[in-house]
Amino acid sequence: MNVQPAAGFPGAGSRTSLEHCLEMYKGRRVLLSGHTGFKGSWLAMWLAGLGADVLGLSLDPPGTPSMYATLRLNDLVAERRTDIRDFAALHGVMRDFAPEIVLHLAALALVRPSYADPLATLNTNVMGTANILEACRLTPSVRSVVIVTSDKCYRNNEWVWGYRENDPMGGHDPYSASKGCAELVTASFIASFFPAAEYGRKHHVAVASVRAGNAVGGGDWGEDRLVPDCMRALHEGRPVRIRYPSAVRPWQHVLECAAGYLMLGAALLEFGPRFAGPWNLAPIDMGDIWPVQRLVEELCRLWGGGSCETEGAEQPHEAHMLCLDCTKATIELGWRPRLRTAQALRETAAWYRAWSDDPSPEHMRDVTRRQIRDYMRSNADPES
Repeated sequence: MNVQPAAGFPGAGSRTSLEHCLEMYKGRRVLLSGHTGFKGSWLAMWLAGLGADVLGLSLDPPGTPSMYATLRLNDLVAERRTDIRDFAALHGVMRDFAPEIVLHLAALALVRPSYADPLATLNTNVMGTANILEACRLTPSVRSVVIVTSDKCYRNNEWVWGYRENDPMGGHDPYSASKGCAELVTASFIASFFPAAEYGRKHHVAVASVRAGNAVGGGDWGEDRLVPDCMRALHEGRPVRIRYPSAVRPWQHVLECAAGYLMLGAALLEFGPRFAGPWNLAPIDMGDIWPVQRLVEELCRLWGGGSCETEGAEQPHEAHMLCLDCTKATIELGWRPRLRTAQALRETAAWYRAWSDDPSPEHMRDVTRRQIRDYMRSNADPES
């Protein structure tokens, strides 16, 4: 592994690598798929604040409320309602917009619904990713492509140590399998159409995939997700019902993921295939890998009350233990978590509390921008 940071990355000056990368987005044409989702809304808000020329590409938000609607993001970024399974429509949008950077987040993103409709999950997450990559291949303006998958792409052996980028793909459930397949499709396109040896001669596209998951943060109202279910119950004064209290996950604030995506998008644009291929983003400290019950109890405490109870009915299979090794991202990219799990939960509870007090778009935009600014000011190697 090459451990020397690129120019402009850690060790090259007084600016952090994140600061350097964010400066590169000003005036850049960025296509963001999935901008109406949870992570996509945070990215759209951040990119708009950086002065990027953003086109959001997505279907309608999955439900009400949503962060997209709460922030009224359609007033901040241009958008097109396009299904990534429709290649002709997708290619037409990409050709007309001519982006330099493509951030692909559009997906069906939940384990349990994938059991109910596996074909929709596989069509969206596998063929949708293939369509994005093919549209990028046929669009001359594209230089940098970040494909966001999931930590669940790995063949899970319930190890106590973290999976590395070269560990085998797998997937017990249709969702996890779809993310493993999306990774294989991405690797295939890199090898077949965007090989490093031909960069600058036969092509000019650098592609990376990013494996992260279990993001927490304000604005997530997804059905059948732990933190939204928890916040809905607390807001309504109900006990929080949890399925797997002892399941362990690498929780991280949504801005940690967004920062990694933005850093990779900029690094690919500046340095090409040097930053291509797969990347893990996850907590570094094992103290940030919490069981579900501890996370819920902490959110109840931060909210000022509430309780949790375990669902008694038999549940579909989900992994019990899941950790990632992000050594590659910390050494080569210079990405490091800035918020410990306890801090991430404080920010999450504060966002929902602010929304409960005043859900107006103006107020929630201010809250969201302030959390982004605070994240940028935070220590890149926190002690608490």
